[in-house]
Amino acid sequence: MPKHNLPTYAIVELLMRLAPHNNLIGDYKNHSIYNEGVVVKTSGGIIRFPEALIMQQFEAPELVTDHALLQTASSFKPSR
Repeated sequence: MPKHNLPTYAIVELLMRLAPHNNLIGDYKNHSIYNEGVVVKTSGGIIRFPEALIMQQFEAPELVTDHALLQTASSFKPSR
């Protein structure tokens, strides 16, 4: 899959999986892809995802670990 064409629904699925860890994250609004990862804007703020995690959710969601989810949840910055 081309770098500029990530599956949006995999991001939405990851956000749903993160909700029990931090319910302030909120719902998907949009995302931007950068060299250092994917920045996702949500109704609650912004969160960074490694592109590899999004692709793993797309290709083999059962392999996404709680550790990876918690690490991602820790990157959340709430809106002001």
